[in-house]
Amino acid sequence: MNKLPPLQALEHLDPARFETPAILKRLVSTHRCLAEFKGVAASMPNQNILLSTLGLQEAKDSSEIENIVTTHDELFREALQDTVASPAAKEVARYNHALRVGFGAVRRSGLLTGNHIVEIQEALEKNRPGYRKVPGTALKDGAGRVVYTPPTPELLPGLMTDLERFINDESLFEADPLIKLALIHHQFESIHPFYDGNGRTGRIVNVLYLVKQGLLDTPVLYLSRAIVRSKADYYLLLQGVRERDLWEDWVLYMLGAVERTATDGITTIQAIKAALMDYKHRIRAGYKFYSQDLINNLFSHPYTRIEFLQRDLNVSRLTATRYLDALAADGFLRKRRIGRSNYYINEPLFRILTGETPPPEET
Repeated sequence: MNKLPPLQALEHLDPARFETPAILKRLVSTHRCLAEFKGVAASMPNQNILLSTLGLQEAKDSSEIENIVTTHDELFREALQDTVASPAAKEVARYNHALRVGFGAVRRSGLLTGNHIVEIQEALEKNRPGYRKVPGTALKDGAGRVVYTPPTPELLPGLMTDLERFINDESLFEADPLIKLALIHHQFESIHPFYDGNGRTGRIVNVLYLVKQGLLDTPVLYLSRAIVRSKADYYLLLQGVRERDLWEDWVLYMLGAVERTATDGITTIQAIKAALMDYKHRIRAGYKFYSQDLINNLFSHPYTRIEFLQRDLNVSRLTATRYLDALAADGFLRKRRIGRSNYYINEPLFRILTGETPPPEET
């Protein structure tokens, strides 16, 4: 491996190099899609529904990049605190929790600091190691050759302080925030500050930066699916910056990922909203027990259980069971017994989020 130059603070880059016709053209279309996505997301009656549903999907996709693979069924059951879910599903569910931890910190402070990033990583890993104290794992190519080694531990505090300033001090680098997003993501992945969870932490930082900049109201635009679909290009372009200073190619890739994700997200949110309104109108017309809290419960997660409806509607267990069984009998939900528990599955929501049909009854 040729020795690569040490990481420099991002403000040493010249903002003018990103004013190419290709980047400027892509910025216009990406901002247009992102603004439409923000508006569609804001039109949802309950923003927590998007945080719950899309957040789970992002957690699965982001973890898959790290070869942490689980099924949607395992993931959804773990999110309902199912004790039999797999270790991979539990790890994916922690991602969703870490996202909420970071969102709360950004919403309270208006900043995205190094301490916030440490808190996100701690929530992911369920420990408090802080920055790594040992050399980072070397990145290898397909032939097993080392192509990149992260900075040594003594450099991490300074590099993370520089990155925090770049994220929060607008005067350091006058460029479009979407360009800055691309630079921030590359820098964080190259610093690789933690023992574990760097990739997932970095992808949470992406969406929180968009919230901080006002490009999103809530962290519901997730780039992991776009990265999963172009994983080889993602790693190739990361390395292209390190070896050949190909920042412009990297920025174009990230802008394209944001635009594709926003476009797909618009379709997904519109489908969730349409299904929600359909259920709202039909359940309100057909059942005396209709309430907005009931609809929120059915659309906050593809699966629900008696105890969760009991909690959300403040009714007895017998009443919650009667409501869910009535909705299952009329096709709004599918009742599925797993072990000693009954699950009630919102199949339209499951299909919107996964493109799959829920699994059959266990035998």
